Amino acid sequence: MSTQKIVTPSAESLAASARAAKKGGLPPVHLWNPPFCGDLDMRIARDGTWFYLGTPIGRVELVKLFSTILRKDGDKYFLVTPVEKVGITVDDAPFVAVDFNPVGDGLEFETNVGDRMVAGPDHPIRVERDPETGEPSPYVLVRANLEALIDRKSFYRLVEIGEHAEHNGTQWFGLRSRDVFFPIIPSGELE
Repeated sequence: MSTQKIVTPSAESLAASARAAKKGGLPPVHLWNPPFCGDLDMRIARDGTWFYLGTPIGRVELVKLFSTILRKDGDKYFLVTPVEKVGITVDDAPFVAVDFNPVGDGLEFETNVGDRMVAGPDHPIRVERDPETGEPSPYVLVRANLEALIDRKSFYRLVEIGEHAEHNGTQWFGLRSRDVFFPIIPSGELE
């Protein structure tokens, strides 16, 4: 008769597994299919702050480590290691794009956890608008279904370098990066 000890997932056990799995670069979380171990009281707020048991995680390196084992399956977010998968809550997007810089023919974004990506075919920019207020929420794809909300100061800077172009038969105001035009708002709505 085998007696297998059932371990309740915790931030500490996830961090230990993530450290063991990380060997330069991002861990291959898309290849891992461990059993679901339940939900963890961990939340990522809209401003990018990570909380554990209701308290902000103050150690930046720990947040960065957790961000490397984050995966989105459907509409749910999980921290995944080779041996466990736990659900977490994400208020909006799991990352925040806190800055960008023009590089060559593209716009390179940096997230609150240090990821960098150049907007283009593999990292599209999209904008959702609040149906009641019309307020835009711009996002850039970081990796595998994980987006970053572009922070307000960066979005204002992006608007300064935007352009008008035809997109699907309509004039739009938007951004261009890596020869891809990303529509933000129909040009007629800017008048």
